[in-house]
Amino acid sequence: MTTSTTATGQTGQPPDGTASTSEPPPSLPRLTSGWAGAAGTVSLADHLNRHGGPLRPEPGHVLDVVRRSGLRGRGGAGFPTGRKLSAVAAEGRRPGRWRRPVVVVNGCEGEPASGKDRTLLAYSPHLVLDGAAYAAAGVGADEVFVCVHRHTATEAGLRTAVAQRRDDPVRWHVVGVPPRYVASEESALVHFLDTGDARPTSTPIRPAERGVDGRPTLVDNVETLAHLALVVRHGAEWFRSVGTPTDPGTTLVTVGGAVRRPGVYEIVLGTPLGSVLATAGAVPGEPIGVGGIGSSGGLGSSGGTGDVAGTGDAVVAALVGGYFGGWVPLPRDAGVPLGHDPAGPHATRLGAGVVVALSGHSCGLAETARVVRYLAEESAGQCGPCVFGLPAVAADLEALAAGRADRDLLDRLHRRLEVIPGRGACRHPDGAVGFARSALRAFAADVERHAAGRPCRGVGHAPVLPVPAAPRHLVGGPR
Repeated sequence: MTTSTTATGQTGQPPDGTASTSEPPPSLPRLTSGWAGAAGTVSLADHLNRHGGPLRPEPGHVLDVVRRSGLRGRGGAGFPTGRKLSAVAAEGRRPGRWRRPVVVVNGCEGEPASGKDRTLLAYSPHLVLDGAAYAAAGVGADEVFVCVHRHTATEAGLRTAVAQRRDDPVRWHVVGVPPRYVASEESALVHFLDTGDARPTSTPIRPAERGVDGRPTLVDNVETLAHLALVVRHGAEWFRSVGTPTDPGTTLVTVGGAVRRPGVYEIVLGTPLGSVLATAGAVPGEPIGVGGIGSSGGLGSSGGTGDVAGTGDAVVAALVGGYFGGWVPLPRDAGVPLGHDPAGPHATRLGAGVVVALSGHSCGLAETARVVRYLAEESAGQCGPCVFGLPAVAADLEALAAGRADRDLLDRLHRRLEVIPGRGACRHPDGAVGFARSALRAFAADVERHAAGRPCRGVGHAPVLPVPAAPRHLVGGPR
């Protein structure tokens, strides 16, 4: 396992009113502390030795320290975690409420190009469970549902970890969820826990008000909760000692594609994209040996012989944020900072924490077409934009990538990309459209050549972005 070292170590302060039972981790590593040289999962005993004994934080302290830390969600949207906690806690205290809130830990990681959450759960499950327990204390919850893909080593490992925590003040439930892209969406998880059907709801829900079994529900990503555990132990000032004023702390990123050292890295938020790629062994614009995420979704080889614009195997673009993120052209925009507050015409949110480098041997339009087709097939099929809009966009992109565009294709494609957003039952079509739009911007010169019937040789190159083989059913039975 590789961790980034883009910042020097600093010491933090214990949270107000709570004595820290261990020395706070330095700037880096934080979440990945103890992973180097580890043969497998960090045991509960090693976890306690590293991070200190169990805490029983007061609810007010949890809400206050998380709010002051500025921690934002690491699952995609970057929403302030303190605001989510406060909303659920307030709803749980509302007169007339007779059932306590619920915490849902989202470890499904439906993003095919991401491995950070699986890796975090494999190495440090107890850090995630600490965070979930502290979040439960903050909102007044007495039950925690930990949701991961079913029939996986992750699910088995979590059941083992939970069995070791018999003294925790919450009831733990480990739940296996169908491994579909949309199943990890917030409303889909709540719907699955209630009905066994992992589809996003057509009517937007507010889990903080009415979630699992009609109870106020906090849904948070596993990485978010791991950070929360350290914030409660070591304080807001320690957490904010790195990162930016609006995007503090560190984050995990899965780096793959045309890099020498693919893997999960811990970086300081605000680190330039080019620096992250260089740490993984790929300097934007310079020739490299190609390796990275293969089409099977694992970390493997993706060699090829194509060429785009004579750039050979130099890194010419990077996908940032996953399949609901966007393409960034390189080396021109190598200085774009990674975080939740993008700036610039090609900047994109870090989202699911994915960075995939694309070499000149590959075709960005062909990669985009494959992924949009996958997203169309992975939809819940509950609304017009998913049933009709995304398949049509995928077909247009496939024709463009193959150099088979008719004279109206680009106008038709742009019209479709304009009318789809905001009309779906959930944000799935919006994310797919944003991804497609970013490709048309980042690969504008290629778009012109492909539309003129002169596709690049990269069209036949082995795929770089992982796409699971076939859709699987969304209905999974009772919890």
